[in-house]
Amino acid sequence: MIDDRAAATPPEDLEILVHGERRGRKAQLRLWLRMLSITKLVGQEIRRRLRVEFDATLPQFDLLAQLDREPAGLRLGDLSRRAMVTNANVTGLAERLEADGLVERAPLDGDRRVVVARLTPLGRARFGAMAKAHEGWLRELMGDVDEATLDDALRLLGAVKASATRKLGPPDGRPDA
Repeated sequence: MIDDRAAATPPEDLEILVHGERRGRKAQLRLWLRMLSITKLVGQEIRRRLRVEFDATLPQFDLLAQLDREPAGLRLGDLSRRAMVTNANVTGLAERLEADGLVERAPLDGDRRVVVARLTPLGRARFGAMAKAHEGWLRELMGDVDEATLDDALRLLGAVKASATRKLGPPDGRPDA
């Protein structure tokens, strides 16, 4: 097991907000900030490497990943929901990726109101290289963590996710009547 007291806390780390709290105190807040800190640290490095090695952004990578899972393509609205970005953002991302020859957009069954995006052969090859690099970067960044600790973290975070999922409010955002 890794002793997190041994790890240095960078000044920009979000966990500084609860630094010095005793074990068991504000545990939910401390866990939330730990998850955000990890996401921020890893996300910034992944963004940097995507930019340097592939001249790509993380949102572009995410959109390509969604399209890679659906060879027949996805409606832009579905792509927006899966990528968790607005329709306008998906449209802009798709336009940029189309200009780069990585994505093609076409009306669904001749209906110009419904547009489907799919990877081009170049897009599929480019995403394959990006995905392989991405996997290697994650392996590198987490290389000091043994397999058993990773398995424990996945299991424990799964319990946290399940609890949060059970407590979610209604999908329309309004309180229950």
